[in-house]
Amino acid sequence: MSAMTRRSFVGLAAVCAVGAGVGGLGTAFAQGDELLRPPGGQDERALRSACLKCDRCRSVCPTDAISLASVEDGLVSARTPKLDFHKGYCDFCGKCIQVCPTGALRSFDETREKLGVAVVQKDRCLSYFQGCNACEDSCAFGALSFSQGHPVIDGGLCNGCGQCEYECTALVYGTFAGGTRRGIVVLPPQAAAALGGTLVDGASE
Repeated sequence: MSAMTRRSFVGLAAVCAVGAGVGGLGTAFAQGDELLRPPGGQDERALRSACLKCDRCRSVCPTDAISLASVEDGLVSARTPKLDFHKGYCDFCGKCIQVCPTGALRSFDETREKLGVAVVQKDRCLSYFQGCNACEDSCAFGALSFSQGHPVIDGGLCNGCGQCEYECTALVYGTFAGGTRRGIVVLPPQAAAALGGTLVDGASE
């Protein structure tokens, strides 16, 4: 291999490495669009541009439903608020909106707007294996009912409050103890729509 050829090869390798790095950074910056946001934070672009990452919304949440996004959720989204229904559920008290100093969390009407939509995951829901009905009385909006012993979600009524996911016992009992995914989970509306409904055979961890 001539000197010129070696030089060209090294240059090409460097360009490829830079391109791969930029692509990785692009992916990291682009993530976060599928995060569940507190009430009033559903406009992702507006939330990211206005949020000071001051942590007031998380601190004031009476049910501990608000947590902070991590770097894995995307560099731009890191330390912005997201909902974690393993810790609590949203009762739409409005305190997170009230303490937000920049309006990153705007006014929210839970009767007309959605945080997300609950999805029953047949491969994790214990009602399909052990007759569980832990979530049966959890929905205050009439979106969850039981049919033939299994939970059914009315996507039109569900506003994504997360109480059904919070009540789900799939992480505690049965063969799913210690898992990361519950038998019923709340997804952002667009993600639930992409799955094709409110009952699925499974989703990624």
